[in-house]
Amino acid sequence: MKILDTPELITTLIAPPKRLLQFATLPLLLVLLPLAGLTYAQPQVADMVLMGGNIYTVDASQPTAEAIAISKRRILAVGSNQLIRKFVGDETKVIDLEGQFAMPGFIEGHAHFVGLGEAMMMLNLHQADTWGDIVLQVEEAAKTTPPGEWIVGRGWHQSKWDSPPTPNINGYPTAKQIDEVSPNNPVLLTHASGHMNFANGYAMRLAGVDEGTQNPAGGEILKDASGKPIGVFRETAQGLITRKFSAAQSKQTDEAKAVYLRRAVDLASQECLKKGITSFQDAGSSLETVDLLRDFATRGKLGVRLWVMIRDSNARLEGRLSRYKMIGYANEFLTVRALKRSIDGALGAHGAWLLAPYDDMPNSSGLNTARIESVTKTAELGIKNDFQVCVHAIGDKANQEVLNIYEKLFTANPTGIPRRWRIEHAQHLHPDDIARFGKLGVIASMQAVHCTSDAIFVPKRLGMRRSQEGAYVWKSLIDSGAIVTNGTDAPVEDVNPLNSFFASVTRQLKPGITFFPKQAMTREQAIRSYTIDCAYAAFEETSKGSLVPGKLADIVVLSNDLLKCEDSEIQNTKVLMTIVDGKIAYRNPDAK
Repeated sequence: MKILDTPELITTLIAPPKRLLQFATLPLLLVLLPLAGLTYAQPQVADMVLMGGNIYTVDASQPTAEAIAISKRRILAVGSNQLIRKFVGDETKVIDLEGQFAMPGFIEGHAHFVGLGEAMMMLNLHQADTWGDIVLQVEEAAKTTPPGEWIVGRGWHQSKWDSPPTPNINGYPTAKQIDEVSPNNPVLLTHASGHMNFANGYAMRLAGVDEGTQNPAGGEILKDASGKPIGVFRETAQGLITRKFSAAQSKQTDEAKAVYLRRAVDLASQECLKKGITSFQDAGSSLETVDLLRDFATRGKLGVRLWVMIRDSNARLEGRLSRYKMIGYANEFLTVRALKRSIDGALGAHGAWLLAPYDDMPNSSGLNTARIESVTKTAELGIKNDFQVCVHAIGDKANQEVLNIYEKLFTANPTGIPRRWRIEHAQHLHPDDIARFGKLGVIASMQAVHCTSDAIFVPKRLGMRRSQEGAYVWKSLIDSGAIVTNGTDAPVEDVNPLNSFFASVTRQLKPGITFFPKQAMTREQAIRSYTIDCAYAAFEETSKGSLVPGKLADIVVLSNDLLKCEDSEIQNTKVLMTIVDGKIAYRNPDAK
């Protein structure tokens, strides 16, 4: 007579996704074991048990449950309170959820991990109602910043101010007022989108920018009527200033650089955990940053799981990719298996590449920021090295060109299964291209909060017809068979998933004002876009994204039921607890 212990039973009957008894519950096992001629041993004792919850599993075979047992980083069992009590031993940590809503931990589908931490160490310009507010922030910073040192900030957006600055060029500020309050410091203020920056006169002098400086390919230096740069740099032109800032930073000691980066990673981890994020898809890091993240993972210092896109030049990528590919490294806290490029800019900065000119800037159709041949080369490196390819495309022209690149390479290199290549943002599409996502198996990696955050200016940029037909068309993409994922693009937006969830299901700018609400997701679709669909988009659906025995124990507990609460309650929802790797990584100090 063969005796099997519980772990073997679970591995045999539950873990492999295609086996007949995959989702059998313990009572069913007790019925089946005698028929199989087996003797049942005591259930394995869980390390932690969550009881008395309103649990949404995102698993179609068992959508809801009351309790979860966790052992050795993974989910041991899911089911009723009565079932899960069988896994409680003397050393088991038992948590009574008291009816609170629990679900798989949020997976941030597109954001910038180190950038999130860095943004928390500079001037926060997101909440400024006027350019004058920003001038005051710089003035205060200048009082404590030694002469010659840089003052940096991020988050300004000219389309969201109560009134245009005075003076201004096409609504954009000039350097005059900042020069007056910071004459002894170079100033670099990054636009909320990350696709434009502002520099004061000191910074422009350091960079050698003057009337004679020409626009670089894929970028623009805004100038006044006399040809003088006003301090605003679009897309690739940002590099004129950021390279000078980076050169100054490079003079720091290695120890100072390490301290800064450690602080950025720690801050980003803490912020994510506080907001219920257990996995984070990093939208573009250099090879050096990947080295840093690998060191953190090796030492067990990453608070959340990272899936990283490498963003570097083709010349540097070629020959190095095999050394950088990592899948499930350090107990599945770090995966590096994707490449990132950008082919255009941002809509808010008039940098999105459009098929037809902007309604509010008829002499421009945006900017193509990388040559099609160069992006194609990156995609070929992806094919050669079995990396996913992720291309930033916001405008309809940009999306069309990326789909063309993908389709050509997929046809030339057939596999029979989707490569799960992605278009990052996919914000504005031509109607003819919507169905191509599903047909080609291309992931639409979108950030719902961009819709409600940007909707105040989108019709000005695109006009009503283009806005309705192709702007943030999540529902149309899903209906056509495409996988749509969710995120925030932090630090462009707050990394809080609840803001994007709210935007996904309401498309509401403010009470009574919505942006083409027929494109809203259902509650279930919105949760999927932040869990199992994000996992699928990273080839990680077998280990995360739903609460199924055998998967990683990454769970978030919330104060509201996201499936049933009123729309008005969504953004007031509190993260009560975040569990990563079967351990409580964050607990709300205000929770009962």
